[in-house]
Amino acid sequence: MSIEDNLQEPLLERLSASPEPEDPIKTQSSAKKRKRGPEQDQSSRKTAKKSKTKKANAVDEDELDIELGINTAFSHMDNQLLADYVAQRTRKYESDLSLVELEDKYISATAIRDTTSFDKPRTLDNLPAFLEKFSGNTTKLWSASKKNGAPHTIIVAMAGIRAADLARVVRKFHTKDAKVAKLFGKHIKMQDAIKFLKSTRTGIAVGTPARIKDLLDDGALATDRLERIVIDCSYIDQKKKGILETKETQIALIQLLGEKQLRERYNSDSGSIDLLFY
Repeated sequence: MSIEDNLQEPLLERLSASPEPEDPIKTQSSAKKRKRGPEQDQSSRKTAKKSKTKKANAVDEDELDIELGINTAFSHMDNQLLADYVAQRTRKYESDLSLVELEDKYISATAIRDTTSFDKPRTLDNLPAFLEKFSGNTTKLWSASKKNGAPHTIIVAMAGIRAADLARVVRKFHTKDAKVAKLFGKHIKMQDAIKFLKSTRTGIAVGTPARIKDLLDDGALATDRLERIVIDCSYIDQKKKGILETKETQIALIQLLGEKQLRERYNSDSGSIDLLFY
């Protein structure tokens, strides 16, 4: 199989003092209990806080459709709820950052497209319909810029295997002059991806956050024709986690979305880039 074919294929209570202080044994015992009291209080507070935090960050089992392999919560999150959720995950996974540094990583709600009107399950097979609904001019999905390596759509997945599945399903939009490119590691070398992008008109690119960022930094992947970035967030793996619930992929995703050439165009009056959470 040629390089081109390979690339195209396809979230205590303190003890009371003893009532008989004259008894030295009871007095000593009571003193020891009082001494341990603050430590027990602190331990209980930490336990309660940990339990509360765990509950707040836990995946809502009722929102998981194990059979379909998706977290249905994202289907009814509008742009503000999505921005808040992404910010919450960023605070959780990058708690060592200052408030100022965290602010720089947050994604504005105005940069996110509200997709709650899409009424189909956000499964693999329904992705093409999702793209058609929010693309504006659907015919553009079958087209590509004359400039090589300049896709109109970038789809971001949590792992290479998932990216390969996504690439196969969006081959519906693959044409002779508008290729679907797979941009992820392991099976496709970085140099092969660079060579492909520099020599091929690309309509849709599918990949993982880290590889896409590397290709942007290299310059092989151009963004001047980019109209949308689709984050494959509903998909969950065997651990019932998605791209936003896994530390490694969430951090990599935020780094990608924070790229200057992308962030500057999120709220641009002309040539803006929409963020769509699928």
